[in-house]
Amino acid sequence: MIADPPDSDDPNTARRPVATAYRFSHVTTGRYLPTPGGAPGWPFADIGHWMIDANRSADDWVAELRDWRREHLVRIGYDDRHYRRPELAWTQRNFVHVQAMVEDRFLHDPERGGWTVDRYLDDLVARFGGVDSVLLWFVYPNIGVDDRNKTDLLGDLPGGVDGVRAAVDAFHRRGVRVFLPTMPWDHGTREPDDDDWTAMAKLVAATGADGINGDTYNGVPRAFFDACDALGHPVALAPESTISAEEQLIWNLTSWGKKAPDTPVPPVAKFKWCEPRHMIHYENRWGRDRRHDLQYCFFNGIGYNAWENVWGIWNGFTARDAATLLRIASVYRAFPETPTSLDWRPYEPCLQRGVFASRFPGAGRTLWTLVNRNESDLDGDQLRLPHARGTRWFDAWNGIALQPRIDGEHAVIAVPLEGHGFGAVIALAPGADATALDTFLDAQAARAATPLRALSREWTPLCQQCVPIADTAPAANAPDGMVEIPAGEFDFVVGGVEVEGQAWAGTDVQYPWEDDPRRWHRRRMALRRYFIDRTPVTNAQFKAFVDASGYAPRDAHHFLRHWRDGAPLPGTERQPVRWVALEDARAYAAWAGKRLPREWEWQYAAQGSDARIYPWGDAWRDDAAPAPCFARTMRAPDDVDAHAAGASPFGVLDLVGNVWQWTDEYRDLHTRSAVLRGGSLYRPQGSHWYFPQALRNDEHGKLLLMAPCKDRSGAIGFRCVVDAA
Repeated sequence: MIADPPDSDDPNTARRPVATAYRFSHVTTGRYLPTPGGAPGWPFADIGHWMIDANRSADDWVAELRDWRREHLVRIGYDDRHYRRPELAWTQRNFVHVQAMVEDRFLHDPERGGWTVDRYLDDLVARFGGVDSVLLWFVYPNIGVDDRNKTDLLGDLPGGVDGVRAAVDAFHRRGVRVFLPTMPWDHGTREPDDDDWTAMAKLVAATGADGINGDTYNGVPRAFFDACDALGHPVALAPESTISAEEQLIWNLTSWGKKAPDTPVPPVAKFKWCEPRHMIHYENRWGRDRRHDLQYCFFNGIGYNAWENVWGIWNGFTARDAATLLRIASVYRAFPETPTSLDWRPYEPCLQRGVFASRFPGAGRTLWTLVNRNESDLDGDQLRLPHARGTRWFDAWNGIALQPRIDGEHAVIAVPLEGHGFGAVIALAPGADATALDTFLDAQAARAATPLRALSREWTPLCQQCVPIADTAPAANAPDGMVEIPAGEFDFVVGGVEVEGQAWAGTDVQYPWEDDPRRWHRRRMALRRYFIDRTPVTNAQFKAFVDASGYAPRDAHHFLRHWRDGAPLPGTERQPVRWVALEDARAYAAWAGKRLPREWEWQYAAQGSDARIYPWGDAWRDDAAPAPCFARTMRAPDDVDAHAAGASPFGVLDLVGNVWQWTDEYRDLHTRSAVLRGGSLYRPQGSHWYFPQALRNDEHGKLLLMAPCKDRSGAIGFRCVVDAA
């Protein structure tokens, strides 16, 4: 897909059918169109940028590609009626999108126990001008810790479906649309009551949501669109992984775009070219320098997924990138019909090399977006454009009126462009309404007073704090049911098993002796003597606590869900108690004069000082832990003393493979999480996206925390510690 250079510099050189066939014959196989002057993979990518001159072939390129588009839309039987539906027209103004983790502390207050939508949106407005839509994400990475499926997990959010409806209403009051997620890979958890599209149609109708995000979908199937229409609740579909079967462009009115090639000539998004009203949200969740991402968006007139809380790992905007997105969004919102103009023209000829522009005609006004691919600042003439008497010109990036040099029937436009920077020009046709333009220009001028280069590009992870655990009253001897762990030294070596995050700073947790969160941890530790429960707390022990204390959590959803009529089922008394939140476990420990273990205390009790892989040694033993459960419905755990062969060097039982066990909690500005130890017997099948197991002594799980109603699990229990005199 490499473009042939023109035969000469003559602008009247005839278009060549051979070049057309060579350039566009295989364009349907990718997400981006080959570029004039050089395609992604251009052979001179490293040594010949100076040879690339897109202007020489841009007019020919656009003409050829218009021919291709006409033919291509016929080939897929294209019908644009859904883009013309008034109730779905909002998708074409949906410029800034964000994936909102429900566990984000700005979105839900764990202390007060309520949704805080205004606080969440106020923060985004302050930092980059706010968003037009959110994807309310409540599933991965916690799904699979037990057998609740993706639909179950929405019902477990604070307030259930009614609570989510209240949160959606709060977003709507701020003019923000809401998407809910669905994922085709969730077929290892509980068997759902409906097929996916019927279940999602019911959820979006019940919550008032506006769209469905198809996680890992290459185009969300039409069944979802039709199921929602059938309920009288039309929605926008947004596949996460763009579109593969191109007919899906007809009912997928939005999509995500991913990792556009960072080439000297910015690429054009194919589906934006096929249907300019199709709103793409570019997503690069792990990107720390977003300059190329944002240039690609502005050049194509597409939106951005301003995703920062990535599965509880904070990848925040730098000051420069936040200011850039604010200014881009401000231009889009001031002239909202232009980015989706059906007459969009990329590669408008520019007067300076390395500068690229797109033209977006609107009603009585035309917008040009410019990106500077050079490192150097560029001033002076940038565009030579057709001019009609009475046309008014404005620098929409810097907020000033322009007085272009008139050269016959053309206006020569001069605007400054920072290195790797942006520009925007707006032309108002004679007599066009300029209402509210002054307000926009004043705001842009105020923003432009601080050049982007003056803002920091430095990225830093959020620091975490380990929540303190108060010492207990010291005991001289091991209390009943507890084991003495003698004072000693050991190598505390452990790593998080999160599916994503690689080994980048910010992944996993930050121990008190570390200066940032990270996946891998190692420290030589000296522990004083302490006592730990020989087994996890059982149903019978927790029943004694409830009876004696009258404990009743403020948020009781799923509390002791496996009990009936306030008591464990007969025969389950020796099983580990489950469906208890971290708060419930702490309440039990306080009543018993105990506390939850620090993670390193749990690990030392499990491995001793010899770094063994499992509590019983270095090789797995089937008789040392419960048999795994691969069924879609999780079975009950084994009794806590059923596997004597699984004892640790100190005689501690049931450490691995029955139920996960609560230990430490970590907090940063946006996220709470808990370290889980020991793994469980539940192993949902069919996808690597489920919550990973951590059966080894040198592994731990990280569970995102939101509220007890969601945090309680059928696969999580706990044991306690008492400090020694």
